[in-house]
Amino acid sequence: MPVITFNAFSFLQKKLKEKNLPYANVFVTISSGTTAGDLISQMQLTRKDVEVVFVNGRVQPIDTVLRDQDRVAFVPHGTPGPYRVLLGFKNKDNG
Repeated sequence: MPVITFNAFSFLQKKLKEKNLPYANVFVTISSGTTAGDLISQMQLTRKDVEVVFVNGRVQPIDTVLRDQDRVAFVPHGTPGPYRVLLGFKNKDNG
């Protein structure tokens, strides 16, 4: 079974901590065929909680199938910063 490294950023860390779930550099065993969206559910979060999914340092669609040794990170909505466009994500309001 594939094993990924998972990280959550900003407000998501607090949500996961409240659920007694690890959120930083955690090795997570997933089933083959698990998508980033599936992982959101597995981590007891909702799609509304997560604005962007990074897989191996790049923004990826929610339906990306995760593979063994992938590095996956969730970024919540409202994360500020001038690098949003350079990193490959933007506010939903902006299209």
